[in-house]
Amino acid sequence: MNIGPWSLTNNVFVAPMAGVTDRPFRQLCKRLGAGYAVSEMAASNPQLWQTVKSSRRLNHDGESDPVSVQIAGADPQMMAQAAVFNIGKGARVIDINMGCPVKKVCNVASGSALLRHEDLVAKILETVVNACTPLGIPVTLKTRTGWDREHRNALRIAYLAQETGIAALTLHGRTRADLYLGEAEYDTIREVKASISIPVVANGDIDSPQKARSVLAYTGADAVMIGRAAQGRPWIFREIDHFLRTGQTLAPPTWTEMRELLLHHLADHYQFYGESVGVKTARKHIGWYVSGLPNGVALADHINRLDTTAEQFAAVDLWFLAQAAADADSRAATCDNHGLSSPYLHAA
Repeated sequence: MNIGPWSLTNNVFVAPMAGVTDRPFRQLCKRLGAGYAVSEMAASNPQLWQTVKSSRRLNHDGESDPVSVQIAGADPQMMAQAAVFNIGKGARVIDINMGCPVKKVCNVASGSALLRHEDLVAKILETVVNACTPLGIPVTLKTRTGWDREHRNALRIAYLAQETGIAALTLHGRTRADLYLGEAEYDTIREVKASISIPVVANGDIDSPQKARSVLAYTGADAVMIGRAAQGRPWIFREIDHFLRTGQTLAPPTWTEMRELLLHHLADHYQFYGESVGVKTARKHIGWYVSGLPNGVALADHINRLDTTAEQFAAVDLWFLAQAAADADSRAATCDNHGLSSPYLHAA
């Protein structure tokens, strides 16, 4: 699909997640098959632009185009100003956040709280689009199905988006009140897609290649956006893309590949954040990678007690080498017991 002038390599996207989809993670996901990635949300308040956190979120060095930056706020002029500011920092697509359900965001009338004020939604969309259009920058919108189940207004928001010149709409199939609980409302996404002509991206509960294909088929959406399912599993993008193109399932990564991917991610993460912050923020990523693996919980507990990036890196390296060796020994023993040769011995 296209977003404005940008023709994307595929229709499997990375969802913006605060504290997760930083530049190192986005770059890794793109390398592993994501056709598009949206940044963590950037504040629209100019007083926050010079903070260390904002400076990191505005750093797109080495990131492949199109760089998409999500902005959050409730003041139309401030949002437009933030859009232009981020374009100056390298953004090639501006995404407006009207989907975040977090209390501290909604308490300042931002994120999904805007869905209670459709007149303000229209003003924000119009003002941001008018600021970006002369610069040749498309504007997209990410939203939810409504504030709560009694006040679903995704279709009206979609019409406003189309009328004001939004280039694409991402719809998370839940209300703000649902947070991340319950099943995603694919019926609503389907209704919205059938009612508007701009591209629609389906978001919510897509955690496998098979689920991605069924959601695309049922909703008619132009693309899928993956969020929580990519945490610790960035190769999900190539798995989904391959399955959508060929109907075939890719083999999971080997121990060796997982080790290489995680170590590459950690090296980039440490360089991006520095020692003090990097050692702390890497813990959650390591935990996500290993949580479902044998003995992974024990490793995560050990990682949380380490105080330097060098210790973290070494512990992860040694753990994966040990897992690969143990797996190879297990496969060899199984083959010996059956008088077989193993094609897997060289895959570990």
